Amino acid sequence: MLRSKTRWITQNNQSEAIVAELVQQLNITPLVASLLVNRGYRTVAEAQEFLFDQNQDFHDPYLLLNMETAVERIRAAIKHNEQILVFGDYDADGVTSTTVMMKTLEDMGANVQFYIPNRFTEGYGPNESAFRYAKSIGIDLIITVDTGIAAVHEANIAKELGIDLIITDHHEPGPELPEAYAIIHPRIPGSEYPFHELAGVGVSFKVAHALYGEVPEHLLQFAAIGTIADLVSLTGENRLIAKKGIKKLRQTTNVGLKALLQQMNIETNAVDEETIGFMIAPRINAVGRLDSADPAVDLLLTDDKEMALSLALEMEETNKERQSIVNKMTEEAVELVESQYPLKENRILIVGKEGWNPGVVGIVASRLVEKFYRPTIVLGFDAEKGIAKGSARSIAGFDLYKNLSTCREILPHFGGHPMAAGMTLQLENVDLLRRKLNDLAFESMQEEDFIPLTSVDGSFTLDELKLDAIQEMQLLAPFGVDNAKPKVILSNTEIENIRKIGANQNHLKIMLKQGQDTLDGIGFGIGELYDHISPSAKLDVLGQLSINEWNNIKKPQIFIQDIMVKTWQLFDCRGVLKVEKLVDKIPQDDAIWIFFQQESINETLKKKISNFKLVETKEQAASFYCSEKVLVLADFPKSTEIIQHLLSNLQPERIYASFYKQQSDYFSTMPNRDHFKWFYGFLAKQGKFHYEKYRNELAKRQGWSNETIVFMTKVFFELNFVTMENGFILLNKNTDKRDLTDSPTFQQKQAQFSLEKELIYSSYGELKSWFDHILKKSVNNEEEIKEWI
Repeated sequence: MLRSKTRWITQNNQSEAIVAELVQQLNITPLVASLLVNRGYRTVAEAQEFLFDQNQDFHDPYLLLNMETAVERIRAAIKHNEQILVFGDYDADGVTSTTVMMKTLEDMGANVQFYIPNRFTEGYGPNESAFRYAKSIGIDLIITVDTGIAAVHEANIAKELGIDLIITDHHEPGPELPEAYAIIHPRIPGSEYPFHELAGVGVSFKVAHALYGEVPEHLLQFAAIGTIADLVSLTGENRLIAKKGIKKLRQTTNVGLKALLQQMNIETNAVDEETIGFMIAPRINAVGRLDSADPAVDLLLTDDKEMALSLALEMEETNKERQSIVNKMTEEAVELVESQYPLKENRILIVGKEGWNPGVVGIVASRLVEKFYRPTIVLGFDAEKGIAKGSARSIAGFDLYKNLSTCREILPHFGGHPMAAGMTLQLENVDLLRRKLNDLAFESMQEEDFIPLTSVDGSFTLDELKLDAIQEMQLLAPFGVDNAKPKVILSNTEIENIRKIGANQNHLKIMLKQGQDTLDGIGFGIGELYDHISPSAKLDVLGQLSINEWNNIKKPQIFIQDIMVKTWQLFDCRGVLKVEKLVDKIPQDDAIWIFFQQESINETLKKKISNFKLVETKEQAASFYCSEKVLVLADFPKSTEIIQHLLSNLQPERIYASFYKQQSDYFSTMPNRDHFKWFYGFLAKQGKFHYEKYRNELAKRQGWSNETIVFMTKVFFELNFVTMENGFILLNKNTDKRDLTDSPTFQQKQAQFSLEKELIYSSYGELKSWFDHILKKSVNNEEEIKEWI
């Protein structure tokens, strides 16, 4: 067996009738139809709307509560040349929200500027000092983007200062809403807007839509970046924003975006959701994580090519610095966990250190969750102020927000949702928070909760995964939250070939086979699995389908993420020159070494192997039991019955068969009956034969080994065919006729010869079948006992 690294959770929404209808009505492949059904699109109309956007329209922006009020106030400000301040946020959603609002207002001739608070000196969201600064420079109207829904105090300050405040946001509304001039939010009470999952930039885009009086197509590229970067649901209107925005990005004329893509060596026509999520968004986020986010907005607003190239380079360098900081902090955090917080005692990991950058603690927390699969809080300590500030990331089964809410007395500032949160607390309360959360986790979580989950779209056969079907999967793009890139299982596949690849041999290259169909697979970072997969194993493979193009030839392939082998495996380790050499080849975890010969266990092996057992007899084998699932049959048994008895009580997941034997009998000459007949006739003809003096000479003349003469002589003695007088062998003339098999020495030699042939010199397939037969009998016996009980 080979256990998967994660728990595979397969969607069970399949219906053959619905799949068949979608295939027929939409002219799509069964693969894509199955994926649609699993994602909840079960009617032709639903599937058609999801796949094809030609006739889809954006929702009327005036369906958003207070939109008319906000638009009238903004237009009045533009008409009277009032000073407008766009107040944004320092992440990619906030930066693009600011960009969309700025471009819209500038197009309309507004007197407008933007302000993004500094993460380190001001923190998140509107703040009183920023609003007072706005008043000091003559601001008449503040429009927040991607922030503000919790700014109850700041709204009162704005009113006190005589500044009108329009809030546009998408974050969770609290029990008390700010007293603003207008709030544009898809989820506030009284709103009837049909789609609730807009990102901050999506809300800004709707305001722009209302101000322009038509869909501002030129702003879709920025809306797509913020929407994908903020990890909101890529369904409904967000899917339309992302899909159309990516098309606009591929044709962008924006000077800043072109400079950024050039800096990243990305062709504009190759941009997709992964380009945004893994390349563009991290660079925009980096500047706000380490310093001011202003350069990111400046990049997207500028028409100056030289400035754009300079800003893009600055963002690239900042991102490299961010990566370096994250890597160093992650290494330090991992060391802290492994040295101070053992996983058996810590179901929640809380680590912190003086000097850790609070702008990247969320990324480090995510890295720790990936490595240890524990809810994790990473804190930056400020000893001078006596506070700890950080971020948390969780796993399925532990609601961060709910559990943190029980610790409000030591968390003066915290917020978030079930899977992520941010917080500030006193340094002296960090240990208390660790104890409280671990107590809650031990009460509510089970051991299986700490095995990662992987959601799978379905199980498919290789004949369903043709090139056209995989190409057609792109109709489901762009992929993201609530529309993940499909993960599939290929069950019961054979191994056509398998090998490690890469400079460090840490990747896996495999060709899978089912019937006449084959599929190339590549597994990055899972090369170690090669040593845990036997040649005859039937694999269940989990991964993502793709197309490999090389020299204009396209072939289907799968990026393998996990592998499972459901049945027991045999690993053939026969032929080693020394048992000690096996130690490095065999995983020591959950393994027990079985020795059948006392002399095989030397002092060197005792130092290398902690878990071993000597089983010399059938009686010892029959009474043997162990909980370990990996058996190493290290040396050669005296009989097959010992192994049969040994396995009668066990159901191993893996058997490593070495059967080491220092000296083989198999290739020494096993005399046949003609050899014995000739030797008997020779002794009869000679009358007497000096055994010690002429034995070697006789063996040489006949082309036999010296051991062959010794062996045949011993058999003759046991059968009473000969006697020895003064060193001479003489025939007994009055001996009863007996068969060679009556000799114990002959029996033992023949048994050893057959045993070696069966265990050491059989093919892998023959040995596997032999073990299969024994293990099947063991299972049948166990089932009979259970029935009897």
